[in-house]
Amino acid sequence: MPASRRRFLRGAGGTLCAAALPAGVVRLAFADNTREISFACISDAHIQQIRGGQFVRNWDDQLRLAVAEINRLRPAPDFVLFGGDLAQLGKRAELDHGADILSGLHAPCRMVVGEHDYYLNMGEHWRELFGPSHYSFALKGVHFIVLNNILTSDNWSAQWPSAQRRMAEMACLENPNCDAFRLGNAQLDWLARELAPLANDTPLVLFTHAPLQQLYRPWNFWTEEAPVVHALLARFRQVEVFHGHVHQQGQQQLGNIRFTALPASAWAWPYAAPSVPTSTRGASHIPLMTLGADDPARAATGWELVNLHSGRAERQIVFPGTGPASVAG
Repeated sequence: MPASRRRFLRGAGGTLCAAALPAGVVRLAFADNTREISFACISDAHIQQIRGGQFVRNWDDQLRLAVAEINRLRPAPDFVLFGGDLAQLGKRAELDHGADILSGLHAPCRMVVGEHDYYLNMGEHWRELFGPSHYSFALKGVHFIVLNNILTSDNWSAQWPSAQRRMAEMACLENPNCDAFRLGNAQLDWLARELAPLANDTPLVLFTHAPLQQLYRPWNFWTEEAPVVHALLARFRQVEVFHGHVHQQGQQQLGNIRFTALPASAWAWPYAAPSVPTSTRGASHIPLMTLGADDPARAATGWELVNLHSGRAERQIVFPGTGPASVAG
């Protein structure tokens, strides 16, 4: 969609824009335009098997649309980020079917694991398809880090009578039986080693599934060791973190770290209810954003264009049949 891409990019001042398509594009802008990077974003497809080779059509269609739209982008993105929850119940058939759809992408795809992909067989089949669940790569001087922040304690994972019960417990949006998401000591140690040789002015981008913050524990908009990670990142001039899981669009700056929530390709969730006390949501939380669309299920499934180095963000959100709406962030 070359015309749309150029329409939404509004110059070097920097914008964050969205339209009602199930994917997005991020552009890292530098003074030296030979260093510019763009990557497309898809998240939370929740491919769900009904029986045999039959899957929920809406979720299939949205993911296929995202792939088709990304393939039409000119210039093509450097890579595609998938932000986790490719499957709904972690079944081999769901992951295989989702991977088959994603295989239609023309650009390389960088994968993040989500809890819906993981807890049926503890990520075994996901790793068979996509490789390690935490890793790093560098591109044009930018350092990218992918984390698996949907882990739980060993005791929580081992307590269930069956893998299906464990997956069903984790698949609920609000479930007091669920453990808090975490990275675990081994991954924290790996992250510290990964960051140690980097200069303070290294452009740094992190991809996670759950927010790398402590936003709202009952819905696991949460990473238990988020304060530890923030401390590791504190010396860097600017850090960008992109996450899925919340099924909403949002952006927030905390010190040197900017957090961007990716819209889901499947359906939208609300943010934590405003009536919930801030103390239980966490000291910092993504601001509530109300999107007035005729179809609430599609209100926050969207397309984004983001300039990563702007001080303020402008969003343009386009709903089918209602035209664009702009909000400042």
